[in-house]
Amino acid sequence: MSIFRAHSRVIVTLAAFLFASTAYSHVSLQVGQAPIDSSYKAVFSVPHGCQGSPTTKIRIRIPEGVVGVKPQPKAGWSLETVEGEYAKPYTRYGTKVSSGVKEVVWMGGTLLDEHYDEFVFVSYLSRELTPGGTLYFPVVQECEQGVARWIDLPSADKKAADDHSDSPAPGLKLLPKQ
Repeated sequence: MSIFRAHSRVIVTLAAFLFASTAYSHVSLQVGQAPIDSSYKAVFSVPHGCQGSPTTKIRIRIPEGVVGVKPQPKAGWSLETVEGEYAKPYTRYGTKVSSGVKEVVWMGGTLLDEHYDEFVFVSYLSRELTPGGTLYFPVVQECEQGVARWIDLPSADKKAADDHSDSPAPGLKLLPKQ
């Protein structure tokens, strides 16, 4: 292989890395689609802190229709759930549920800006949800100094892919029941 071709491959690889890193510069869901009327494991990727400051708290708001939420504890972090009434009853494995976890909070740990981690819960996507729609999970990332709010939703006149927010809420595309 010529030196020119080897050098070109290095440049292409570096460019791909730089473009990929910007796509993962915010809190995101590891799996971005799932069928309704099924279990769903939500894995939120946190790739950095707040402008260099370590992350100390992650708060995730659970959208309507996501029920039976059970968060995974993290070593070194405290875990809290906020429960409440749903806007309407939802079906989970054939049973109607009218209340449950509305927010999950991990706090008290330290995730350095140069490190990456995941925050996880399992849940159920109710059959009352609409296939083809998208659920958004607003996330607030608190740091030793500063806060990052990953809460922006696509505007009504734009599709999620067309709306380029600096602070997008992680979205889950709903598929038909399998």
